[in-house]
Amino acid sequence: MYISYLKRVTDIFLSLIAIVLFGWLFILIMILYGITFQFPLFFFQKRIGMDQKPFQLIKFRSLINSNQPLQTRRFWLGDLLRFLSLDELPQIWNVLKGDMSFIGPRPLPSEYLQLMNSTQKTRHKVLPGITGWTQVNGRHSLSWDQKFELDNYYVNNLSLGLDLHILFKTIVLLLSFRKDRSLLEEKFKGS
Repeated sequence: MYISYLKRVTDIFLSLIAIVLFGWLFILIMILYGITFQFPLFFFQKRIGMDQKPFQLIKFRSLINSNQPLQTRRFWLGDLLRFLSLDELPQIWNVLKGDMSFIGPRPLPSEYLQLMNSTQKTRHKVLPGITGWTQVNGRHSLSWDQKFELDNYYVNNLSLGLDLHILFKTIVLLLSFRKDRSLLEEKFKGS
C-alpha cells in the first residue's frame, strides 16, 4: 500500500506544505539573483525518470552559463545555494508534477541511459528522488558501481521505514553543512 499509493499521496502533501512554508525563500533567492544580475534563475536538464522516461529537472542555476571549465563558472550566490542545498529547492515542482519523489535514486542525465547495463537500469523502477539511499551513504565519495548498488538496494527494499530512515539521515547531513563536492564528481562513462 505504501509503495503503490501512500508514497505518492505523501509526496503531493509534502510538496504543497513545502511551497507554503518556503515560498518566502523562493522569493528571496529570486531577488538575490536579480540584484546580482545572475540570469537565468533556473537550470533545466533532461534527466532519466521512472521507467526510463525522460523529464526536465529544474534547479536554481548555480553556475555561469558558458563553455568554460566548471571551476571558472562559479559565482558566490551559486556557491552559497550549493552549500546550503537550496539549489535543489525548485525540484519540489518536479515532485508535485509526479516526475520525482522526495526520496529515491537521484535522477541521472539522459545521456547516461545508453551507458548503463540492465542491472544498473533497475534504479528506474521507482521515481527518482531529491534525496536517496546513495546520498545519505557517501554520495560523491562513492564509485559509480557503489552508487548503483545502493540505488538497487533502495529499489529492492523500498518501504516506509527505509524512507523515514533516509529522511532522518538527510536532515542530519543538511545540518552538518558539509562541503559541497558535486563539482568534483566524475561523469559516468559506463561499465
